[in-house]
Amino acid sequence: MTTITPTWENVKPLGRTHQLPDCLWLCFSGTGAEFTFHGSRCEVTIAGDANACPDKCDELVRIAICVDGVRVVDEMIDDAEKTFTVLNAAEKRDVVVRIVKLSETAMSTCGVKAIAVDDPEGVRPTPASTRRIEFIGDSITCGYGMDDEDPEHKFSTATEDATRAYAIRTAEALGADCSLVSISGYGIISGYTATGEEKVTAQLLPAYYEKLGFSYGTFHQRAAEATCWDFSAFRPDLVVINLGTNDDSYTLDDPERQEEYRAAYVDFLRVVRRNNPGARILCTLGVMGDRLYPMVSRAVQDYAADTGDASVHAMKFDEQNADDGYVADWHPTAVTHQKAAARLVEEIRRQMGWE
Repeated sequence: MTTITPTWENVKPLGRTHQLPDCLWLCFSGTGAEFTFHGSRCEVTIAGDANACPDKCDELVRIAICVDGVRVVDEMIDDAEKTFTVLNAAEKRDVVVRIVKLSETAMSTCGVKAIAVDDPEGVRPTPASTRRIEFIGDSITCGYGMDDEDPEHKFSTATEDATRAYAIRTAEALGADCSLVSISGYGIISGYTATGEEKVTAQLLPAYYEKLGFSYGTFHQRAAEATCWDFSAFRPDLVVINLGTNDDSYTLDDPERQEEYRAAYVDFLRVVRRNNPGARILCTLGVMGDRLYPMVSRAVQDYAADTGDASVHAMKFDEQNADDGYVADWHPTAVTHQKAAARLVEEIRRQMGWE
């Protein structure tokens, strides 16, 4: 067996990954690695973070590993290291292996520590797509509760699956590589508040947009938010922003609070543009309520008027409905996510000219 430590040179990074001396660090949802080799056997070792113990059952990393498009591993990382035999076949063949972190950054980070194959040449990165999309969002983008069809149930990383949510579905439909920057409960001026009275300033996505991620735990005694993201590593053609659902729990129908959201949205657009000078930007909202969408639309108009930037647009999603059901905490089901993806794919094709 040939064992390698994954790097950006020998595997294709998925999303915002960071190279440490002994592993590839994964934080945000949908991060991971993809590679090919010619052989019949493959093992993958995943290193857990400070939360990797059985007592943290709702805050563990959920990881998936697919072989030739078939999910063969779907596990929670509850130990310092776990090694998975992902292929043990009778005959050698050309194989594509995809490692994806299904759970979100705030509660769980991990590292792809080692890949072992019976190919003496080791592993090779799969080709990069000519299309790249970055998605910025909250729990909807993270795939919150996708595998828990009881809307009365609460958060658990065990039921998150970003690959079933609209963002990755959209990228797959368009043949695009994608990167997710999303944290459940986060907004632009306020995170989710159950009372609508107190602004939750500790949960603002823009604070971590230029970082590798954010986590309440640590990995190798390192904090994700202490690591700056190198934007040259992934240059998107398109950035999709889907933020405002949590802000709405604070702004409600208050015009002053809504105006604060609009102004902060314009400021965030400037940050996104500074880091992605060549990308088109699409601002969306509406899957779990569209009350703030007029402010999104106004923010786009105001930003364009202030800067002359004509490559920023707005699009409203259809709101989820009861006929399609709900998952944990009344989040959208796979049916709703598929409808959202279809709407977004249509708009992106129109905006980008992609077939």
